[in-house]
Amino acid sequence: MPPANSAKTFVIDTNVLLHNPASLFAFADNHVVIPMVVLEELDKFKTASNELGQNSREVARALDRLRHQGSLRSGVVTPQGGTIQVLMDYADVDGMAPGINDNRILGCAAALKKAGHNVFFISKDINARVKADALDIPSEDFKAMRVNVDELYTGYVTVEVSGDEVDDLAHKPQTDPATLVPKEDLPLVWNQFVVLRDRTDKDHTALLRFDGASGMLRPLVEEPPEIYSVTPRSPEQRMAFELLLDDRVKLVTLVGRAGTGKTLLALACGLNKVIDSERYKKLLVSRPIMPLGADIGYLPGSKDDKLQHWMGPIFDNLHFLLASEERDPDDVIKRLIAEETITMEALTYIRGRSIARQFVVVDEAQNLTPHEIKTIISRAGEDTKVVLTGDPHQIDNPYLDSNSNGLTHVVERLRGQELAGHVTFTKSERSVLAGVAADIL
Repeated sequence: MPPANSAKTFVIDTNVLLHNPASLFAFADNHVVIPMVVLEELDKFKTASNELGQNSREVARALDRLRHQGSLRSGVVTPQGGTIQVLMDYADVDGMAPGINDNRILGCAAALKKAGHNVFFISKDINARVKADALDIPSEDFKAMRVNVDELYTGYVTVEVSGDEVDDLAHKPQTDPATLVPKEDLPLVWNQFVVLRDRTDKDHTALLRFDGASGMLRPLVEEPPEIYSVTPRSPEQRMAFELLLDDRVKLVTLVGRAGTGKTLLALACGLNKVIDSERYKKLLVSRPIMPLGADIGYLPGSKDDKLQHWMGPIFDNLHFLLASEERDPDDVIKRLIAEETITMEALTYIRGRSIARQFVVVDEAQNLTPHEIKTIISRAGEDTKVVLTGDPHQIDNPYLDSNSNGLTHVVERLRGQELAGHVTFTKSERSVLAGVAADIL
């Protein structure tokens, strides 16, 4: 074990490397320690065809490159001036069961601390961090690529004005945002909205949209058409319609709690663009395979049969939208799927594809890592629109939270891009009961 020094020593848990292989080099000029048991755990994932397998192999390749520069056992200097070391030493800790991998990793951190190192344990496993705290070892989540969800970009600013100003600005060709928007909310960015609300009548509103080219606000004058019996019920939904129906906006992110209409609006606009205006050749719908029980591979039947279980919420929304058809909506849905006007795909099968001229809806995107989100968006070929929907507060992935998931990451990173737009929904439109449940339970 190398002698202690004044630099920080970061002991990295397996889940951090599986979440983001670049975390290996994310600690600047400090001492990074990879316990041998972490390599053993990574080895179990190396043949997997999913993102975990890819990340495991990427970590292995990075360590192999370092191995050619020096001894990993002694520590290899990184370009940032730190060191990366693979360590076999660990201490058995009283009160912790021996032979358990998590305990061996914490035992490595304990041994380093006993040797005088300024140790920090980095893990995405909450229970492991609690254990580290009990051992008096500072522990943290991996904070790179994290976004404070409480400060997440909403996509709009609300300004209270008089009723006359609402009416005047709603028909004025353009407005300088500096004359209207409070200084703390400036500057506005591409495709950001301003909600004008009457001080005396909260239901009296108008919407303006920021044009980054001119630096001016322009009103949303035309009311959106009724699409498959769906019309906007709130300013938030009206803003979402504007972005979803604008072919110049290639990426739309819709964030909000259950019942706010995110998925329904995305599917309605997708059907309109594919079937009615024929702007795109097909509607591709996908959701992360994030089971609460057995994985999708254990379900009976073909891939399409398995997807039926996971796409239940999508079928529910399509059934609602197509209920106005003369025929049974189930028959209409089956026909559209058979004709490949609508396709449903597990995200597992998207890697490596080039998706051209399609309207892509990815539901429950909060269960994706930043790397998975990047993989999906980078599949978008010529003339494809991607819509990501989700609720950062409803995450099933054990190694993600409301601040570290791919959906909130992409909202913040693509904020202000001309081809991207975002709306955060706050009002439940599903039912009074659904709204109460979202607020109280």
